[in-house]
Amino acid sequence: MSKLKLGRGLEAIMSPLTAAANNDENTEQVVTINIDKIKPNRYQPRIVFNEEKLQELAASIKEKGLIEPILVVRSVAPGEYELIAGERRLRASKMAGLNEIKAIIKEGASDKDKLDLALIENIQREDLNPIEEAKAYKKYSEEYKYTQEQIAQTVKKNRSVIANTMRLLNLPEDVQNMIIEGKISAGHGRMLAGIDNEEKLKELVDKILAEGLTVREVETEVAEAKKNAPQPESAPQDAEITNLVDELQRIFGTKISISGNGKKGKIVLNYSSLEELERISLLLKRG
Repeated sequence: MSKLKLGRGLEAIMSPLTAAANNDENTEQVVTINIDKIKPNRYQPRIVFNEEKLQELAASIKEKGLIEPILVVRSVAPGEYELIAGERRLRASKMAGLNEIKAIIKEGASDKDKLDLALIENIQREDLNPIEEAKAYKKYSEEYKYTQEQIAQTVKKNRSVIANTMRLLNLPEDVQNMIIEGKISAGHGRMLAGIDNEEKLKELVDKILAEGLTVREVETEVAEAKKNAPQPESAPQDAEITNLVDELQRIFGTKISISGNGKKGKIVLNYSSLEELERISLLLKRG
């Protein structure tokens, strides 16, 4: 049996369902499994679940049953399974009081497949908050040594989207929590990630909360703050160098600064953890 292909998205999840409905004997079949025998997906990127929406789904399942089976893989423990996709459905089924649930057993799924499917399902269903999504991309980068381009191919998004999402992790934890809680948007966060000065960052966050600044207004504030910030002696002024900095930041997924001019100078790559340093090092080695 072939393994799930990289980047196939929900097609990889839904194809066995379609085949099962058509009674294709060469694919996985829908079976009924005891809910207590199913363990959570270790690679589930989603942390926050809306309780109200879970209750609504549970009520629907209780009344009409589960329409779409979950996807599982066999566990090392005999008779037990590990969830790959469908955690909302599993949780809601438990809330509905079900003892058993319809499932498809995916044979031969690797840990990488589990992460792929869990992430892609959540992204395409828009179930992840921006920080959960950014952390999932970071996991790809650190654990599987994926470049931003490879991540983009996996989840079918532009590389710039991946880079901008990952930049949210450069924000202080309290600001990340505000994004998770919906107090400020991911767009606000991307603008704030461009501020180096902690005091200015806090000032802008407070202003967003108090005055309801739009993303465009925050962008203007950030540009003004950078304009008024002390400039290094050899700060690059050349437009071509500025464009190169932007390109390098997209490639390496971290803040980069250049001092000097078009003839000579210095490039500084910032990192916030040993894992990120190792990832940058690997990208440099690949050339």
